Amino acid sequence: MNSIHYPIIIMLLFLIVGVSNPVIKKKFDNIEKSILMSTFFVAIALAFYTFLYVNIEGPFFYNFGNWGRKFGIEFAIDGFSSLLSLLILILSAIIVWYSFRDIGHEMDDENFISYYTIVFLLIFSMLGITFSNDLFNIYVFMEILSLTSCGIISIKHKRVNFLASFRYLILNTLGSLSFFFGIALLYMVTGHLNIVEMNIAIQEVWQVTPTNILLATGFMFIGLAIKSALFPMHVWLPDAHSSAPSPSSALLSGLVVKVYIFTMAKIVFNVLGKEISQALDIDLFLSIFAAISMIMGSIFAIAQKDIKRMLAYSSVAQIGYMFLGIGIATELGLAAGFFHIFSHALMKSALFLSAGAIIYKKDLRDISRFDGLGYELPISMSVFTIAALGMIGIPGIVGFMSKFYLAEAVILAGKPYYVVVILLSSFLNAVYYLPIIISAFIKKDPDREKILEIDDIPRSMYTSMIIIGFCMILFGMFPNLLMNTIINVVPTFIN
Repeated sequence: MNSIHYPIIIMLLFLIVGVSNPVIKKKFDNIEKSILMSTFFVAIALAFYTFLYVNIEGPFFYNFGNWGRKFGIEFAIDGFSSLLSLLILILSAIIVWYSFRDIGHEMDDENFISYYTIVFLLIFSMLGITFSNDLFNIYVFMEILSLTSCGIISIKHKRVNFLASFRYLILNTLGSLSFFFGIALLYMVTGHLNIVEMNIAIQEVWQVTPTNILLATGFMFIGLAIKSALFPMHVWLPDAHSSAPSPSSALLSGLVVKVYIFTMAKIVFNVLGKEISQALDIDLFLSIFAAISMIMGSIFAIAQKDIKRMLAYSSVAQIGYMFLGIGIATELGLAAGFFHIFSHALMKSALFLSAGAIIYKKDLRDISRFDGLGYELPISMSVFTIAALGMIGIPGIVGFMSKFYLAEAVILAGKPYYVVVILLSSFLNAVYYLPIIISAFIKKDPDREKILEIDDIPRSMYTSMIIIGFCMILFGMFPNLLMNTIINVVPTFIN
């Protein structure tokens, strides 16, 4: 079989399994678990082979029905999209494996099949956004992603979940409309929806219609900022992440927001191109919003008492780092931003899964009651600690390397004042993460014996966390395993 078909086969696998699940299976059992995990194993194998193929043979385009890119649907399979798809599949597989035991604590049995149907369609739409090479189809997959994201929030059928999902739906609908209006403005001046053709046309007309292009980019930025929860357009995120089941929170924060950030990078560098983006000061605009988000997200996180709301606001701050990488508008800056997409996906997934384990075992969300918890749940709290220290920027963990690469990029770009923002954000991260670590491992709770014991939680839950914890240290100690690959693909990404 020709390997250029593999990305399509991967998406079809998730679409077919997701849609057929409720029809074929009425009860969630071990057979169903085997079907779901087998789908992941096959998809990961195909994605890995595609990644190797792209790195050896180079990027390629997939045209459906052999239509030309001016009229047909086209996927662009390049170095970073193949790498991002691999991250989506591997991390989703780990989260789904974790969820098999945790999800029974979160929702009623009759909702299990529906939940995994929604999750598989969510993964399908994320892959669609990652591969699509025309803006209209990106918009279509965004709508699917918005609806499925809403579904994994509201699946618990509780009032707080319905309110959070309704707020998510309203705000993300506004984001979709804003993004769609931006597409319409660009189509008006270029006559194309395909990203390659649109970029060629924009090079010819942007000096004649700069206002249209600037407005279009502004509308698309607002839409993507809402969907990715960039401050101050983040208001849906705290309620959505804190009320959703813990595996849903890990998917939303660890993966879903990343594809929207990747789409922003496509618009800046693939649609407009680096020179036009800088001429219209779009890079400056992105950098300013990124810096504000990095600080304000951390400030709001400090004030939280609920562990999952604190992690949600922390995500707002971390999203700023990724937008800063785009805003720097250099190869190293974009590479650093892409690196942080991966490092944050690992760290935030680990944090939400650790918090989920605490809620599963102790039904505990109040940070002030974490005293001595590290002795009762040492694996969960150790993974939480590793991820938290990575968020702060402690050497040896993948989060430190993200900040190091970003700091190096802003200095080389002649913008050293952003180093101050990075350091300040790291300090604020320490303000709300270190007290939790100290409380869990140093403080003593009179109601808990200070005797170390292995977490009394299902094996699938703590092994999932251990795998992610190992990856955080591996890429923290050997960042070039990932960074070299990203640096190699970035020059082909920036036009």
